[in-house]
Amino acid sequence: MSGPAGALRSRVLTAMVLAAVLLVVVLGLPEGATLALVALVVLAGAWEWSALLGAPAAAARGGYVLLVAVLLGAAWAGTREPAGLRALLFAASAWWLVALLWLSMAPGRVRGWSAGLAGLFALVPAGISLAEIRLAPGIGAALTLFALVLIVAADTGAFFAGRRFGRVHLAPRVSPGKTWEGVIGGLLLAALIAWAGAAWFDVAASRMLPVGLAAAAFSVVGDLTESMLKRHAGVKDSGSIFPGHGGVLDRIDSVTAGAPVLLLGLLQIEVVA
Repeated sequence: MSGPAGALRSRVLTAMVLAAVLLVVVLGLPEGATLALVALVVLAGAWEWSALLGAPAAAARGGYVLLVAVLLGAAWAGTREPAGLRALLFAASAWWLVALLWLSMAPGRVRGWSAGLAGLFALVPAGISLAEIRLAPGIGAALTLFALVLIVAADTGAFFAGRRFGRVHLAPRVSPGKTWEGVIGGLLLAALIAWAGAAWFDVAASRMLPVGLAAAAFSVVGDLTESMLKRHAGVKDSGSIFPGHGGVLDRIDSVTAGAPVLLLGLLQIEVVA
């Protein structure tokens, strides 16, 4: 099967496989193995991100991955105290607000150095956030599953709502296929997951819903930021490892923005200490 229907079938089948792998990783692996896998995914994302900086040589791309690894280790050491973690999360959230302004006001003004900085601000806090969520005492595995399902729900809801109802373009200069109707559909599905999460973790829905919706909304900014950088680099996908989905970065772009915002919110409502 070829054409749009075949592409959709490939996308759905790949998503089902990824969902099964995710369940095994989150619920079956011990904390240490999960943290190592998070680090590997972040570094794989860094390798793909390095290709968006203006087609640098392989040595330069390797240097960028090494820089992300060093900063990831430094950030991990600097966030062992609550004040350090909150500072990182506030800085990451501030960065994504800057990225939103970038997308809104100057999406065509991308340089290699700005794309490189964007990758550092995106990947390092996201890796730390996912690790911290997984380490939440007693609920780490469940909370990790909730976080990823929430962000995937926002993306999936946007995809299908956009296909069915999409009329008004969200950011035509960045990603012509995305629509406001899709965003609304994604937020509605994310709200449903957040409501379920409130019951799951015994938190008032009035507290969990704003946190879940904020994370879902920021995840859209993460998705659009990667789209902006890919457009500048002249590529459709960051890679081709996942049929119908692209590369690693194409799968975690929403997570890079959503995870730090979600963790900050969970700290604020004391789901995570």
